[in-house]
Amino acid sequence: VQLVESGGGLVQAGGSLRLSCAASGVFSSSITRAWFRQAPGKEREFVAAINWSGGSTYYADFVKGRFTISVDNAKFTVYLQMNSLKPDDTAVYYCAVRDRGGFESQSGQYDYWGQGTQVTVSS
Repeated sequence: VQLVESGGGLVQAGGSLRLSCAASGVFSSSITRAWFRQAPGKEREFVAAINWSGGSTYYADFVKGRFTISVDNAKFTVYLQMNSLKPDDTAVYYCAVRDRGGFESQSGQYDYWGQGTQVTVSS
């Protein structure tokens, strides 16, 4: 199982970025896919999660209305569209897979992780 993130970069406050996470390996249709982030000196925190079909999503309160998680199962890819970015959104963003269902916000509940992609928002 391998997860590869892309799409990070430097953007001004108020701007947008779309992160992608391409997956390879065998997954069942009961998995949950999620995005987490970790800023320097802070713990890794939950951002958003989505079920296999993409029909159900779950967001951290601080991104509601700004970020959208989606999937394209034909490409085994999960996306995070980030709009209205703020300097506080600066972090390394990680995608994760939980090899069973359920929306969990604790990082320890996820089984597979990508290497992370840096997002920097300037003021």
